[in-house]
Amino acid sequence: MNGWTASDIPDQSGRTAVVTGANSGIGYVTARELARKGARVVLACRDATRGKAAEELMRAQAPGAEVRFAQLDLADLDSVRAFAADLTEDRLDLLVNNAGVMALPHRRTVDGFEMQFGTNHLGHFALTGLLLQRLRAGGPGARVVTLSSGLHYLGTVDPRDLNMDHRYRRWIAYGRSKSANLLFVHELARRLTAEGSAVVAAAAHPGYAATNLQTAGVRMEERAWAERAVEFVNRTVAQSAEDGALPSLYAATAPGVEQDDFFGPRVQLWRGSPVRSLRAGWTRDDRASAGLWAASERLTGVRYDWRGAA
Repeated sequence: MNGWTASDIPDQSGRTAVVTGANSGIGYVTARELARKGARVVLACRDATRGKAAEELMRAQAPGAEVRFAQLDLADLDSVRAFAADLTEDRLDLLVNNAGVMALPHRRTVDGFEMQFGTNHLGHFALTGLLLQRLRAGGPGARVVTLSSGLHYLGTVDPRDLNMDHRYRRWIAYGRSKSANLLFVHELARRLTAEGSAVVAAAAHPGYAATNLQTAGVRMEERAWAERAVEFVNRTVAQSAEDGALPSLYAATAPGVEQDDFFGPRVQLWRGSPVRSLRAGWTRDDRASAGLWAASERLTGVRYDWRGAA
């Protein structure tokens, strides 16, 4: 694992991947590098204009890449269901649950959930369930990779207040949504193992990578000075999106990845080549993960039917 880079990605020819949030940042780099190695990649993005522009740019940067845009808004469960229903691929080898929002002012999804919990966790929970049978039909080494964050340490999920209705704090909400990602991976891995499935569920986090994720919240509030400050820190402190994508790419493609693995940058959860990462003990709590799973099924209406389609 030492010094692992995108050049170490094994050949992906014959494999099909879905990458959410693939129009920019870490998602774009993840999709591009998979395509460069021969994978057929579906760019699952909310904004059609930006998604199609990303598709064109990716074709220019990776000549011969087999990529296509498909619209997906994780903050709208009808959109998640439509994406799954319209997906023409009958088998998938890789699902990268990459898209996310960070530290937004209080917002609600179309379905009324707190935006960070609803987008980062519930949308991906529903998507994975709706695509599970296609992943199970995939080739050897089929994987689900979910992007979390080192900031999951900010807080675990509160089952009594999943939507933070009582006191909303943007960074705590973000940390809870990222803990939810890890609890989801833990429970999915446990269930896949129990079913004897060959699909592997793993997680990754990028450390501190310079993307538009950091500026979205302050831009919503039209705080220009704060946006400039964040951009300055991104330029001077953060690693690149290319480096930030390495843990996701490792989790998605490297040999030896195991159920419930969590990869991040080598240096203090911040930067460097990917290694197995530290994680809060609560993200491996069987009772908490099972409780969140049951709540997620209830809230999304998506039940994982291991005998047939979700």
